[in-house]
Amino acid sequence: MRTLVIETATAACSVALLEDGAVIAALHEVVGRGHAERLLPMIAELPGGGRAAHILVDCGPGSFTGVRVGIAAARGLALGWRAQATGYSSLALIAAAAFAAGPSPNPSLPSLAVVIEGGHGEVFMQAFDAPLAPTSALASLRPEVALAALRGRPAIGNGVRLLRAIDPEVASIEALPRAADAVLLPAAFTVLPPRPIYGRAPDAKVPGTGSIGA
Repeated sequence: MRTLVIETATAACSVALLEDGAVIAALHEVVGRGHAERLLPMIAELPGGGRAAHILVDCGPGSFTGVRVGIAAARGLALGWRAQATGYSSLALIAAAAFAAGPSPNPSLPSLAVVIEGGHGEVFMQAFDAPLAPTSALASLRPEVALAALRGRPAIGNGVRLLRAIDPEVASIEALPRAADAVLLPAAFTVLPPRPIYGRAPDAKVPGTGSIGA
């Protein structure tokens, strides 16, 4: 089955076509906040206009707008193509790529923490052990708290710059998720419902009740 992968959770806008466990085409651009303008044209540039029986989309956490653009596109295309749409986590994707870069069967990174930019000066963080086992829950943390929570693990993601601003010597690798790396995700990590993972509570609240859902 052919799978279209959509990745818009960070400053990158990235798409890929997967088939039989291989990447048959991929495009990756750093667009900042231009996902809405670039995503559909990038999909159209893929073989067959990107049409696939399965659409796999990044559900977050990450950019509030970017995540919603990707999911809206995935849902719309799934409806038009009568395709199945499922999701994955941006943090798991970055971790999978980092572990895959290590020499097999003994990865050079037996444990790491994915740290990506969040809102209000915070970072989204989750720790993983190789080959891809979450060892902490997703959390939105102040950079100084995230730095303390590393506990000797290297950090990887676009949020490491906020950690380096506190400790320039912290072991870290800057990285953005790439759609093509979804080929590395085990099946269990690709079955999320295509709904946003915000990673933190919404800011808007109804007085005397709870948060306003997005």
